[in-house]
Amino acid sequence: MAWDEECDVVVIGSGGGALVGALAAAKAGLKVILVEATDRFGGTTAYSGGGMWLPCNAALRRAGDDDTMEDAREYYRAVVGDRTPRAVQDAFLDNGAAMLDFLESDPHLEFAVYPWPDYYGKAPKARAGGRHIMPLNLTPEEIGALRDQLRPTLPVERLGEPLPEELVGGQALIGRLLLALKAQAGADLRLSTPFRDYVVEDGAVTGVVVGKDGAERRIRARKGVLAAAGGFERNGEMRARFGVPGELSGCVGAPGNMGRPIEAGIAIGADVDLMGEAWWSPGILHPDGTATFSLGLTGGIFVDANGERFANESAAYDRLGRDIIAAEAEGRLKRPFWMVYDDSTGGEPPVIFPTVPVGKAEDYVAAGYRKRGATLAELASEIGVTADRLEATVARYNGFCDAGRDEDFDRGGEPYDRFFMGEGGGSPLVPIRRGPFHAQAFSISDLGTKGGLKTDAKARVLRADGSVIPGLYAAGNTMAAVSGQTYPGGGNPIGSCAVFSWIAARDMAGTGA
Repeated sequence: MAWDEECDVVVIGSGGGALVGALAAAKAGLKVILVEATDRFGGTTAYSGGGMWLPCNAALRRAGDDDTMEDAREYYRAVVGDRTPRAVQDAFLDNGAAMLDFLESDPHLEFAVYPWPDYYGKAPKARAGGRHIMPLNLTPEEIGALRDQLRPTLPVERLGEPLPEELVGGQALIGRLLLALKAQAGADLRLSTPFRDYVVEDGAVTGVVVGKDGAERRIRARKGVLAAAGGFERNGEMRARFGVPGELSGCVGAPGNMGRPIEAGIAIGADVDLMGEAWWSPGILHPDGTATFSLGLTGGIFVDANGERFANESAAYDRLGRDIIAAEAEGRLKRPFWMVYDDSTGGEPPVIFPTVPVGKAEDYVAAGYRKRGATLAELASEIGVTADRLEATVARYNGFCDAGRDEDFDRGGEPYDRFFMGEGGGSPLVPIRRGPFHAQAFSISDLGTKGGLKTDAKARVLRADGSVIPGLYAAGNTMAAVSGQTYPGGGNPIGSCAVFSWIAARDMAGTGA
């Protein structure tokens, strides 16, 4: 093979996990080339809250956390079950705290607790305060010119809003990792360098083919290749082929997430799993036809095509997204579906975090995504449901509000349900009584697909017969998710990507267990 250049490790992607892998490899003394397909670093992590779900880590301990790994494992097992290999689950659980120790050993990286309830509040050993941490905020002065290479937030990217005064969440995580990598002589980070293919010799991955300035280059990776480039949520053909619900218009994944490292892995014999899955959420519909990941519902009810409720509206977003998909599969729900609420919010939908800010009401009305009626009967006519059915649904719901208990869907029955209801976590059972009445259109949204290359506990990619493809590792949404068909807690996607990228780097460096 004629190589254009050589290194020890090639990292594909530049989200939080990919940067952790690159940092770990560089600090182990390896020469690393990281390739990012787009013109900005950060991937979907740059849009996110930047949290990581990592039980029993040092940041939690500093805040007085008394969790145990036995309890965390019991919770995780109860939620994930046997959908993914136990050895892979254990690799995630058992390495999270050590991975964070590694990160915090760098002067640029520090984390703190951000209490966020586990997403299955009734599962054994669930914690109301969660197992969730976030990076400390970062000032523009600290990051300097590197901010120009960091993918901005969705409001900046989609609406042209000004850059925030301070980098928080995913912006802070990517910024801090870029600063740490800038200090590593062995790390070479490249933008606008899309991955094309793996190079395979004698059954092993020995390098990659990338695009650069209209030409192809072959990079030899002496120790291995880590694919941590997100999922395929931005690839409409792949979504259709693997039956992923929803549309591109409802995806909030980064624009470069086209799934090429997954497809190239399939082509060389890699096994895949969970290919019809994603990290789901209800998505508020905007006038441009996009639906964006929405959480923090503090009122209102969702109704199906019959004008009836079909879910706990305050449930954790992935669970709620799965309820939406199930109702659609049963024929009860058609998209868009509607959130019905009263005038106590001044006509604005009671949604705290729509990812992309809600704009002018008249634009939503003009697009047909915001409806109004002086009475519930008038509103029913506007959204195409039977008046008496909607009136009965609201009356039954209001009765639950008065009684303080939702007998149909147990809204408010778990800590997460009450998390957004202010100091002390009040009840999310908010009655719908004050006219005029309103309805906001919703669809299904996703943070990204979660199906990908199957790996073992060392993040090594596997063939269908269970054998390892030497030289190829995967993490994050390029890897079949360790959490299977569930979302155990906030920060699970970034946390698991960081852990398996760290494991992969240590294996390539020969320093892993």
